[in-house]
Amino acid sequence: MAIKLTKNEQKVQKDNLKQFQRYLPTLQLKKQQLQSVIMRTKAELEQKEAERVQMIGDLDDWVAVFAENVIFEDTKKIGNLVQPDTVICKDENIAGVTVPTFQELTFKDIAYDVDDYPLWVDTAIVKLREIARLDALVSTLNKQVALLEKELRSTSQRVNLFEKIKIPEAKENIRIIGVYLGDQQTAAVVRGKISKKKLEGAAR
Repeated sequence: MAIKLTKNEQKVQKDNLKQFQRYLPTLQLKKQQLQSVIMRTKAELEQKEAERVQMIGDLDDWVAVFAENVIFEDTKKIGNLVQPDTVICKDENIAGVTVPTFQELTFKDIAYDVDDYPLWVDTAIVKLREIARLDALVSTLNKQVALLEKELRSTSQRVNLFEKIKIPEAKENIRIIGVYLGDQQTAAVVRGKISKKKLEGAAR
């Protein structure tokens, strides 16, 4: 983009440079904060996923008794007794990004006659609800990571824009204008000296 080779334009470019240099550290700090938060969130996500795998693995002990599920009528299958209702989250501001944070998973209140089921069903329902809660938590953490990474990409692009384009461009524009104005000033001095000599010569 062509720039005007004037003192006013030089001032505009200098003001722009100051603004870019003042804003850049804020962007760099935000980038660092986002990177740190993403690392922590991913670590928590990994931990919760491991807990979920462990919990499902612990259900192996129940495989034999779960086999009894096939003898239940379709309307009395154990899966029908554990039905998630609402994932409750609240919005939280993390490093300038609004993300959902998991609070609770509610379940539909399903009544059943204990006489219709063996004793292990109560414990199985508790275990299945715990796994469902972990599923909801893991899903929420995945959403957090996605939102934070999107903001990180945007912030990184801005940092690169300022570092690699805007600041060098402003500095180069200031240099070009400075050289031009310096040349103009030198030329004016030379012209002045020539005019003075001509006047002096004419006076003799």
